[in-house]
Amino acid sequence: MDTPWSSIGYVTYKRTYSRKLENGNSEEFEDTVDRVISACDTQLEVGFTDKEEEQLKRYMMELKCSVAGRFLWQLGTPTVERLGLASLQNCAFVVVDEPIRPFCWTMDMLALGAGVGYNIQRHHVDKLPKVKTWFKAPTRTNDGGADFIIPDSREGWVKFLGKTLKAAFLSDTEQKGTFTYSPQVIRGKGTPIAGFGGVASGPEELCWGINEISKVLMKRSGKQLRPIDCLDIMNIIGYIIVAGNVRRSAQLAIGDPDDVEFLLAKRFDLGSVPKWRAMSNNSVACDDISELHDYFWDGYTGRGEPYGLINLRLSRLIGRLGETQYPDPGVEGYNPCAEQSLETYETCCLAEVFLPNVTSEDEFIDILEKLYRINKHSLMLDSHHPETGAVIAKNMRMGIGITGILQATPEQMSWLDSGYGFLRLFDVQYSKDMGVEPSIKLTTVKPSGTLSLLPGVLPGIHPGYARFMIRRIRIDSSHPLVDVCKSHGYPVEYAREFDGTLDYKTIVVSFPFAYPENAILAKDMTALKQLEWIRTVQELWSDNSVSCTIYYKAEELDEIKEYLTKYYKNNHKSLSFLLHSEHGFDQAPYEEITEEQYNELVAKTTQITFSGTVEFDGVEDCEKGACPVR
Repeated sequence: MDTPWSSIGYVTYKRTYSRKLENGNSEEFEDTVDRVISACDTQLEVGFTDKEEEQLKRYMMELKCSVAGRFLWQLGTPTVERLGLASLQNCAFVVVDEPIRPFCWTMDMLALGAGVGYNIQRHHVDKLPKVKTWFKAPTRTNDGGADFIIPDSREGWVKFLGKTLKAAFLSDTEQKGTFTYSPQVIRGKGTPIAGFGGVASGPEELCWGINEISKVLMKRSGKQLRPIDCLDIMNIIGYIIVAGNVRRSAQLAIGDPDDVEFLLAKRFDLGSVPKWRAMSNNSVACDDISELHDYFWDGYTGRGEPYGLINLRLSRLIGRLGETQYPDPGVEGYNPCAEQSLETYETCCLAEVFLPNVTSEDEFIDILEKLYRINKHSLMLDSHHPETGAVIAKNMRMGIGITGILQATPEQMSWLDSGYGFLRLFDVQYSKDMGVEPSIKLTTVKPSGTLSLLPGVLPGIHPGYARFMIRRIRIDSSHPLVDVCKSHGYPVEYAREFDGTLDYKTIVVSFPFAYPENAILAKDMTALKQLEWIRTVQELWSDNSVSCTIYYKAEELDEIKEYLTKYYKNNHKSLSFLLHSEHGFDQAPYEEITEEQYNELVAKTTQITFSGTVEFDGVEDCEKGACPVR
């Protein structure tokens, strides 16, 4: 059966989701779909009938729906059998109120490919003990006589971080306040990584990162860490993980609305900003706009990066707008794209419906049932983190999303309310039959930056960035895909850091991309209209949140403030904003170009339609670079 790819849909699939076959070639889409459906039986034990499997295959092949990108990549592999729940989780969240566990858990989850949000508000961070006065950075020796030889594994890297933090916070003597270490057994840069794919980054970034974290800790000798210190530690952890672009490092930092140090953390207009601070999107926990500091709005004028808004009170109180029968009292934050409200140490799984491609309400309901069952069974897998397993078993949270909303017809939009009602009723009985808890939340709208490229629908609830644009992706500079892109005429260049230096480990590739003539574009849609659409879909569909980066023009800022003063408190759980142009981001994921420039670029390139023996294992940029792996 034919798959309705967009102009860059096939290469996006091959780059992101196609796995290597035993014969050395990489999967075609039907191979991937067959692997996923087979694993629904063998690994998730969903229990689809043959007819249901045939229907699911047709829906996926025709790009009417998709399991989460993590499922496309991992289901049917030994990684799921070895790691269980964590191998399939898109997003995660933790509160930083302890000195060791939140940081180590974050490093582990990032290394497994989940995006991590974390709450560093003062009332949490103030619970951390003081840094010991005798703490010193661990010393590298490169020989077998070191106190600690770092194991060549994810767990080994996390243990190295934990040992450093324990020396800083828990040591009771000067002798225990430091140690020697050796990275001698860590595989060298470029060595293939089994399971998740990609290549190793070598030990240097790990050693550098632990040294930088130690510097942050030593500057607070005899004192408690501040939220800005926790931000830096988390960001450095992310920088370690993303080394060589082997992993994504999607982070969302949530701070106080009046924390000046936090609000100025990404003001690159005031001077040099540490390169690792590019690792997180930053938001403030704010239940009312009156709580915001003036510095918050400075980022909206193009000075630095605009921070997002997280409404924890509303997130705990309601599901969809107006519905208080599904409260979520344990929520403390969100995942990096802020569509999933989460408790500390909680993770969640996602799925996607390409709404413009669905032909009837009956088909919509059938798709929802199948995606729900896949997600529900994935949440029954064991977790290697006991606290995560416990909160997952309690909440059974999932996020069945819809994308292409601004391309959907009025009839298709009319299915959302009844679809949600179906899921709620179905969940009650299905959970009872399976002997598990009902799902505290079921639906969402995520940015959908990657999956939506497959059919070329408008992502999530976003308008099209532009009619014609450059779409950029980042790839490890040693990856064979770089040469494939070069040979097909796509422009490539080294990534540039926040501080202006070149990152020779990372290549940025630019692809020409165009939306259809009838696509709704951001430049033709006011910020207030986008906010109203978010409110509508929060009412009709999402009982988690609606993630949307609102494109705005500088002259709209006063109107935005007025709108938020009136509506934010009781209508929006999470919001983020980005200047449509002049936003200050170098090598941004999207850049508007003219039709002439687009045609010129297309004429110089040849669409990649066959990968041969190249394993397409790349990464993808979401809004402001903050979405999880795949």
